[in-house]
Amino acid sequence: MTLKKRIKRVIQWIVMGVFFWPSLLWAAGEKAEAIVIVADTRKLSGMMAWWGNLYNESHVYFMLLTIVLIPIIGVLFGTVADFIMAHIGIDLKSRELAEH
Repeated sequence: MTLKKRIKRVIQWIVMGVFFWPSLLWAAGEKAEAIVIVADTRKLSGMMAWWGNLYNESHVYFMLLTIVLIPIIGVLFGTVADFIMAHIGIDLKSRELAEH
């Protein structure tokens, strides 16, 4: 790029900033109030009520428990699926390509 093109580009960016940034800042309007996100646990019972109440009381504990439970449940589902497939005759231990 030549020096003239660079100077022209810088001037264009400055003009754009002068014209557009104030309008973007003023377009925001009044400050919004904080949004409260909660789970409706009025009709829940048992484990679902406990899970919903945990979410409402502490998002950190809910997050940590979710992070721990997802891999555990995945391993359990995978183990049960392997057992069922082995029981019905699908062998996943040895893999032979059908295409070759």
